[in-house]
Amino acid sequence: METNNSSVVTEFILLGLTQSQDTQLLVFALLSVFYVVILPGNFLIIFTIRSDPGLTAPLYFFLGNLAFLDASYSFIVAPRMLVDFFCEKKIISYKACITQLFFLHFLGAGEMFLLVVMAFDRYIAICRPLYYSTLMNPRVCYVLLLALWLGGFAHSIVQVALIVNLPFCGPNQLDNFFCDVPQVIKLACTDTFAVELLMVSNSGLLSLLCFLGLLSSYAVILYHVKGHSSEGKSKAISTCTTHIIIVFLMFGPAIFIYTRPFRALQADKVVSLFHTVIFPLMNPVIYTLRNQEVKTSMRKLLNQYVVC
Repeated sequence: METNNSSVVTEFILLGLTQSQDTQLLVFALLSVFYVVILPGNFLIIFTIRSDPGLTAPLYFFLGNLAFLDASYSFIVAPRMLVDFFCEKKIISYKACITQLFFLHFLGAGEMFLLVVMAFDRYIAICRPLYYSTLMNPRVCYVLLLALWLGGFAHSIVQVALIVNLPFCGPNQLDNFFCDVPQVIKLACTDTFAVELLMVSNSGLLSLLCFLGLLSSYAVILYHVKGHSSEGKSKAISTCTTHIIIVFLMFGPAIFIYTRPFRALQADKVVSLFHTVIFPLMNPVIYTLRNQEVKTSMRKLLNQYVVC
């Protein structure tokens, strides 16, 4: 801390994921393997979609952006956490904490909005196929992509603005392995009730409304395909099921963390670990494993380079 007329927090001490050294080593080993194996898979998905002329449909355009967002999101928390496993004292500066918090919510909200866009794309493709080429032309896709980036930025800047206006004069211990709103806000030297309500309405309500809206849209799509042919119905159900799995993986932890009052629970750190490290890397992989066109294109790409 620095002291002028009063103590001002310039750094935070992270208490980490666990205090058990054996558990830390186990988690480090598992995450390192997971990171080394799954992260390249996300970049392979992006490269496959970018290099195959047959994967130019909006569905694959948004999938490539999902893989990019998830790969970027995984760099916000995981690398520092893996290094901190070997540090006796885990310290993060106030500015670095705010920066981490900003990008966490910027990319996280961007991904939420992207999932909404992907649901809209599937709705038009399945329920309004005659209008699909008109409504989902390349220009519209880029406008939607820009809108979700701007939406993520607006959401995140509101979070940061509420945090930076709070006074921090000690203590400075964050009971987590990264900086996030629920932990940081507890350390403010003022009554934070009103700010907590704003945080819940910003992050929690946004997550819940997007989640319910997505489930409703996929329910409509699945109801619409009941009368389709067996092949068309099977493909639509497979795509929607994959999207629904990703929706639960993305929104389940977010709703758990941000829609309840900011009080600590034992499950918080485990949920945060899956939310910030595991699920982001898994989402594009889950989608790709259930998409025959992308898998076929990926095999061709790998065979081409193996032969070369």
